[in-house]
Amino acid sequence: MLLETGETRVVRESKTSVLKLGQEDKPDGQGVGRRLLWQGADPAFELSWWCGTCPLLFKRLEGATETLSLPEMQQTLNSGIDKIEDSVLDAFTAILPEGSYVPLLLHVQPELVYPGRKGDYFSEEQVDTWGISGFWGLPEYPQTPYYRTWQAPVNAEAHAFEFVVPMVPPNWNESSRVEEYAQELLNSSTPTAVALSILDVCAPAVDRGTDYYNHWGVTHFLLDGHHKMQAAAEAHRPLRLLSLLSIEGGLAQSSDVERLIQLRSQAQAPRIAHGPR
Repeated sequence: MLLETGETRVVRESKTSVLKLGQEDKPDGQGVGRRLLWQGADPAFELSWWCGTCPLLFKRLEGATETLSLPEMQQTLNSGIDKIEDSVLDAFTAILPEGSYVPLLLHVQPELVYPGRKGDYFSEEQVDTWGISGFWGLPEYPQTPYYRTWQAPVNAEAHAFEFVVPMVPPNWNESSRVEEYAQELLNSSTPTAVALSILDVCAPAVDRGTDYYNHWGVTHFLLDGHHKMQAAAEAHRPLRLLSLLSIEGGLAQSSDVERLIQLRSQAQAPRIAHGPR
């Protein structure tokens, strides 16, 4: 559920920017380098390839080693927010990459998913469209557990999938804090997590699977709220997510981002397979 949409914020690069979206140095003989999310000077996640026809991807790398929680925001976020607050936006936009962002306050109920197990997008919906990797003979592998929160049709030819991706895996979380949040979430759905979000629109160039359509991947990289998100998944309870949705950082047009915001007001609905083209 979309609770509120805020005014677009323009972020300028500054000394406080901890994250960066963009291309790594091009290897010799290649036209482009990998598309990455950096945390400091280190690559934290490899993202979907630039072409827009390759499968959706968020692959955790060695640079994803810590959360980006801000101590001065903990009391506010633990109590939770009912509306988008300037003080929270000011604090978190200061660490974001340069660009334009639409703040979204979402009500989500996360499901924790492990690669290769039931519910894994990369082993199920993605394989149905792209098939397995022709080189590896396997599905794409994100190298991290992640959360699924919502999906819905865009139109007859496209479907949107939403993921919350932790900067560090759930087994790094303190179990006592997870239990505390689980108890709190039994009585309230307002505790709030914060994420940097991108939209990648991936349109397969050829039919290799059994269900051909365009995949809209909404990826929320979790900055604050790792314990809350795990607690919500384990307790089967909802919580709030403040998404800072990048307009330029994904593989999408600004009109696609606007369309996604409209879609996010709709109820969840699973994909109805239509078969190959």
